[in-house]
Amino acid sequence: MPRTFISILSLLATLIVGAQEKTTFQTAGPWKPVTDIRSDLVMVYGANDNRRMTFRERVESWRNRGYTTHFMTGIAWGEYQDYFTGKWDGKWHLDEGQKTAQGDTIWHGRLIPYIIPTKNYLAYFKERHIKPVIDAGIDAIFLEEPEFWARAGYSEAFKREWEAYYGFPWRPQHESAENTYLSNKLKYHLYYRALDEAFAFANQYGREKGMNVRCYVPTHSLLNYSQWQIVSPEASLASLEGCDGYIAQVWTGTSREPNYFNGKAKERVFETAFLEYGCMESMTRPTGRKMFFLTDPIEDRAKDWEDYKRNYQATFTAQLLYPQIADYEVMPWPDRIYEGLYKVSANSDEKAHIPRFYSTQMQVMINTLNSMPLSENRVSGSQGISVLMANSLMFQRSPRPVEGYDDPQLSNFYGMALPLVKRGIPVSITHLENVGYTESWKNLKVLIMTYSNMKPLDEEAHTHLAEWVKRGGIIIYSGRDDDPFQSVQEWWNQNGRTFTAPSQHLFSLMGIPEKAEEGEYEYGKGKVFVLRHDPKEYVLSEGGDKQFMEVVAKAYGKLQLKNSFYLERGPYTLVAVLDEDVVTGDPFMIKGDYIDLFSPELTYYSETSILPGNQAFFFDLRKIDRKRPQVIAAASRQYDEKVTKDGYSFTCKSPQNTTNIVCLYLPKEYKSAQINCTDAAGKTVNHMTRTITAPVNGISRHLLWLTFENSPEGVQVKVTF
Repeated sequence: MPRTFISILSLLATLIVGAQEKTTFQTAGPWKPVTDIRSDLVMVYGANDNRRMTFRERVESWRNRGYTTHFMTGIAWGEYQDYFTGKWDGKWHLDEGQKTAQGDTIWHGRLIPYIIPTKNYLAYFKERHIKPVIDAGIDAIFLEEPEFWARAGYSEAFKREWEAYYGFPWRPQHESAENTYLSNKLKYHLYYRALDEAFAFANQYGREKGMNVRCYVPTHSLLNYSQWQIVSPEASLASLEGCDGYIAQVWTGTSREPNYFNGKAKERVFETAFLEYGCMESMTRPTGRKMFFLTDPIEDRAKDWEDYKRNYQATFTAQLLYPQIADYEVMPWPDRIYEGLYKVSANSDEKAHIPRFYSTQMQVMINTLNSMPLSENRVSGSQGISVLMANSLMFQRSPRPVEGYDDPQLSNFYGMALPLVKRGIPVSITHLENVGYTESWKNLKVLIMTYSNMKPLDEEAHTHLAEWVKRGGIIIYSGRDDDPFQSVQEWWNQNGRTFTAPSQHLFSLMGIPEKAEEGEYEYGKGKVFVLRHDPKEYVLSEGGDKQFMEVVAKAYGKLQLKNSFYLERGPYTLVAVLDEDVVTGDPFMIKGDYIDLFSPELTYYSETSILPGNQAFFFDLRKIDRKRPQVIAAASRQYDEKVTKDGYSFTCKSPQNTTNIVCLYLPKEYKSAQINCTDAAGKTVNHMTRTITAPVNGISRHLLWLTFENSPEGVQVKVTF
């Protein structure tokens, strides 16, 4: 059979499979009954063999259990000691680790430095960590966390890369704003190049074997990397030919990073997560690339189970408030979640495995993701307001203020976004790198921007911004334009241009005075509002956002101010209630016919309230097909569902050592129904039941709850009427 025909068949097969690739997780371990979480996919981590099992054996252990297997590894760090210690090419390469000004290597683990991706390293990486994976039949590769620390940039390897890229000798980044900017811009370029070369190799080698190899980047949000002072290619990869998409690595650990609002720095996990997911969603919205959203039931830092549960609910709700994303990494590292020991409470040193109530709740939540639909519905509130961001947010980050420039906790970004989010306005994110795509402007009415914390990397973006305003768009530009990064060597002050700030170029395109004073300006059918304050001033002091919000209201029209977000997507209802009493401190009341999906008992409510600072996730029973029996929610995944004239049956699969709860809707009263639960060997499984017959709006709801111990081999449930 001709290779071309084989390739076409492979591509068609990939497209068909891709439609089924909705949920995934990552693990370095083999299949185990205690981590069999029943997602569509598993990303097997790391290509190295170990003493107990080869890479191929790990892969086969998951394939034998029905999983589609993908591959994940780090590109900026990993178990690559054979490269650094000279086993690969006979030369030591520890000098290619990222180093600080003090000459210290930044380590990710023992003999695992954060890497400067040199050409030699990339040759090793392709040979030892991409080629064997494709040889094993894996057609989807995830290269995670292309990270270069802002505090790095002092190694000999980096100095060589600097001179090759810029054509002049290396400059210490701490000595000036321009050096900082140039250093971070190079770091960004190095990992863009690394991923470009790695993906191109994977695509080409896959084609040689008749395979269509897809390549993805699991990465923190641009918002988090900027706040943590890490440089990464981020949005630029969305249009890279070999990049098929991303995993948005957002979880409690990233979202609990404190930020300023109303003069107070504190953790705002839901609000930060909402903005992080929005930042990631906007990277692929215009390009149509695939995006998986990640959240984690625990986090890297040692906390207690209650802390994990509370913040997991916050991040989980935030991700579901983006109804145009419906693919998920349901968790990373299930081994540490199910088998790790963590504190039983904040005030105790006692450690224990995950509590049964939490594992039950978590499994209910992740199993809803297998059927989470896309939706055209929008989050409640004033739509069409967006904040502009760009990759160059990372270029102005440094461990210490440079030439007096300081942006505490990324306040120049949060100063534009948090005043809106805290008033219940579902602000979106627009990436400057994507303004050339028509889709970026869809449903957008007001764009808020600043160049106090970032700079445009080319003039073309300004052409698109100006054209949008001319067609009727509204820009709110907020910035003093006096930070030292305004004068770095860039396009607006080179090749005959003499602008002292990039905003001057943008204003000139719209016939606005280059050094426009604070005020309102018209261009075509649109307007530009200029505020001469850096956005950080809106959040670093109490009440500092008053003028800003007045201008937003004037630009937009009547704003809907509230303390909540609400969304319906398919049968699921999501609510998040904001604290800090910016608009009101009232709880959110909900009435209807609901199953609480954050409750390990799957509690039924006809009416309940959600307090400020809390989130809720419900199944709306009014949206079901009342004519057929069905599983409403369960701490398991269901298979082999069958409906007959006098009964209903299905098989539940979920990890060992966890407790299942299944909520069933039955179209008939079940007072005389028989419930039988059996394991894979046909033995009876002990179970408990409870029932409700609840007339709601004149319609009877026949609900049945079953509780029993889970099994990865399956528990068959038979209901006979």
